[in-house]
Amino acid sequence: MKKGMVETVCGPVPASELGKTLIHEHFVFGYPGFQGDVTLGPLRFEEALEAGIAVAQKMMAHGIQTVVDPTPNDCGRNPELLRRISEATGLNIICATGYYYEGEGATPYFKFRRLLGTAEEEIYDMFMAEITNGIAGTGIKPGVIKLASSKNRITEYEKMFFRAAARVQKETGIVIITHTQEGTMGPEQAAYLLEHGAVPQKIVIGHMCGNTDPEYHKKTLQYGVYIAFDRFGLQGMVGAPTDEERIRTLLVLLREGFADKIMLAHDTVNIWLGRPLQLPEPFATMTKNWHVEHVFEHIIPILTKEGVTEEQLEQMFLKNPAALFA
Repeated sequence: MKKGMVETVCGPVPASELGKTLIHEHFVFGYPGFQGDVTLGPLRFEEALEAGIAVAQKMMAHGIQTVVDPTPNDCGRNPELLRRISEATGLNIICATGYYYEGEGATPYFKFRRLLGTAEEEIYDMFMAEITNGIAGTGIKPGVIKLASSKNRITEYEKMFFRAAARVQKETGIVIITHTQEGTMGPEQAAYLLEHGAVPQKIVIGHMCGNTDPEYHKKTLQYGVYIAFDRFGLQGMVGAPTDEERIRTLLVLLREGFADKIMLAHDTVNIWLGRPLQLPEPFATMTKNWHVEHVFEHIIPILTKEGVTEEQLEQMFLKNPAALFA
């Protein structure tokens, strides 16, 4: 990959041309195990394509030109579907290679291979093969590595992926995007990746808005990484705080001059793999705004009213992603 280029599902594009970017959304996602429920919950590709195109068009109506879909390999990543959505709409989509955290990922495969002493090298080989040659014969190359850690710890299983990703990043320059569970382990993720040779300017510590303590954010930012407030609209589930709490925390950081290190998104799941979810109350009401237009329709007007400038918004949506992938 030439310097300054980033892989999308339709091929490489200049990082300088990514435009307005959402750093973390999922067109499809399934908790491992959905594969066994295909009798009642099959993937209907054409329906998923139609739904994905509609979601992409909603993003683009707000000026979005690029979206990162960091769905891990074990959670139903579907690069061919993403390519079809991108071809139909013109939206740049960046997909991932990676595995989910131990508590909710598909762990037996690499846990067994770890017992044999081969797992970490095989994870490295998997990352390199997909980045170099493409995913499963599709020719589609990931533009990010997705990593994830557990609540209050990075397990030994998860550390294999972190070490392998840091090694791959040193060799390829690929961006690393992480999942932090319930607002924990942001500083620890950054420290561990840097300890193993990763470059902070190519790291996004994700779901940081799960923590409402500005000092936690500043402790993470001291490592030189980017952070993502990327779960707007997701409230009251998986340890997520309210949007009001997120906004208060974000405003503190913006007023202290950290706009050049923050990116925004929703972490939406637009198609759940397996059978459709039926959210009971109160979760259905609490997540009614968990969709790809929420930040633009509801959050940005509040930020603007609180004094956040167009320059700061441009920094978070345009300049930071361009610098991250440059």
